[in-house]
Amino acid sequence: MSAVASEATTSLQPTGRHAARWLILAVICVAQLTVVLDNTVLNVAIPSLTEEMGATTADVQWMINAYSLVQSGLLLTAGNSADRYGRKKMLAVGLVLFGLASLGAALAQSPGQLIAARAAMGVGGALLVTTTLAVVMQIFDDEERPRAIGIWSSVNSLGFAAGPLIGGSLLDHFWWGSLFLVNLPVAVTALAAVVTLVPESSGRGIARPGADPAGATPLDLPGALLSMIGMVGVVFAIISGPQAGWLSGRVLISAAIGIVGLAVFALWELHVPHPMLDMRFFRNRRFIGAVSGGILVAFGMGGSMFLLTQHLQLVLGYGPLDAGLRMAPLAVTVILINFTGLSARLTPRLGTPGMIVSGMSLLAAGLAAIALLGGHSYGGMLTGLIVMGVGVALAMPTMANAIMSAIPPAQAGVGAGVNGTLMEFGQGLGVAVLGAVLNSRFAALLPLIAAGAGSLPAALARTRTDGERAAVQDAFAAGIGTSQLVGAAAVLVGGLLAAVLLRRAERAGRDQQPAPAPGTPPGPEPATAAAE
Repeated sequence: MSAVASEATTSLQPTGRHAARWLILAVICVAQLTVVLDNTVLNVAIPSLTEEMGATTADVQWMINAYSLVQSGLLLTAGNSADRYGRKKMLAVGLVLFGLASLGAALAQSPGQLIAARAAMGVGGALLVTTTLAVVMQIFDDEERPRAIGIWSSVNSLGFAAGPLIGGSLLDHFWWGSLFLVNLPVAVTALAAVVTLVPESSGRGIARPGADPAGATPLDLPGALLSMIGMVGVVFAIISGPQAGWLSGRVLISAAIGIVGLAVFALWELHVPHPMLDMRFFRNRRFIGAVSGGILVAFGMGGSMFLLTQHLQLVLGYGPLDAGLRMAPLAVTVILINFTGLSARLTPRLGTPGMIVSGMSLLAAGLAAIALLGGHSYGGMLTGLIVMGVGVALAMPTMANAIMSAIPPAQAGVGAGVNGTLMEFGQGLGVAVLGAVLNSRFAALLPLIAAGAGSLPAALARTRTDGERAAVQDAFAAGIGTSQLVGAAAVLVGGLLAAVLLRRAERAGRDQQPAPAPGTPPGPEPATAAAE
């Protein structure tokens, strides 16, 4: 680690445990939950929006996608801003923006107004995702940090499970704007708690009253612009692929713009004197191992959720709300393991590589169990969901902690931005790849009467007898099973790869430690492995 990084690391190490750290974590998790919920809660309101606003299919797609597109494009920039201007300050700004945009969404009178409000919510969401994790890194010491990150990461699972349930309950009693109006009391309460409880910090350590946290380092505006262009291009291509077709002009052009944007961003960051993201991190074995595993955990989660939703609704015949309830055991398992601290207690015994390979092996086993046992009944699927939940609870917090530990604490905001970007990219990649496997296998197994149909409903529309319909259903179920097995294999290989890289990084770090003087007690291991 460089001298600058070492100085930053020292400046951000807490001198003592913050008295209100668990209360601060609770506030942060509530704020994070609203961000996660808004990724899923709008799906249940699509019929209401179509009827009451006269929204077209394209309008609805933009209402849903504007939020995730803006958020994913701004994650790195938001993290850099938090490091530069202060994490408490940016967390407060994010809550204000998110609350005001939620009010605008609730009062929207046209599809265009709602799309604009959702985009503004994405700006606030990017600030919240990055600053919440950076604050967790700031207020918890090395001993308590794994459990705190485990609780923080469990919010994502809780939001996934609770989104459809909360949305459906609100729509049963109120109009669609209530989905956004409920964010206001949360934002106001969290803002008051942040202002009162959270200490300010920036890339220069704990901020002193009257100090300039930005220092003299110039802003990397071209880097921020290039990262936004790259991420928005890639994410838009992934979002558009299932509807427009992966070889359509819109998808290919968007993907090309995104890839070129990210490539130019990497080249710019390598040569600019004060980069937004120090590309030398990618020479760090610990960072590379954590990044590789993080992408593939998100790949498995994103792809499996995409497949499970279709499995429950299109194969087993459950409605949206019933399907959401039956996927809840996965989230409940994650929450129970992380809130009880089981994952954090296992980490010292298994080590980071052991936790990651164990968690990702269980995630792969759960996916395989669903493919092999849950094809035609929920009982077999339930076993797989619980095993997947255990795997996610072990692997995901460990991965986030490994990524954040590989980056100097002075750049904790950027580290959180990298972690969030990986999650977005991995989930989108999982949907794209496993969705393509599903479509390919489904098309290959379709009976002759339905050959060429691009979806299950289109294939069923071409059938004439119960036997033909059963054959189409079986083809779709087989396609889902094959996709789940492909996802399981990818996750398992990713876990082994990440564990090997992290183990090598730990050994390299130990080999480069100077030998202690005779009679000197051994000191703690370094937080960051040496670069290759």
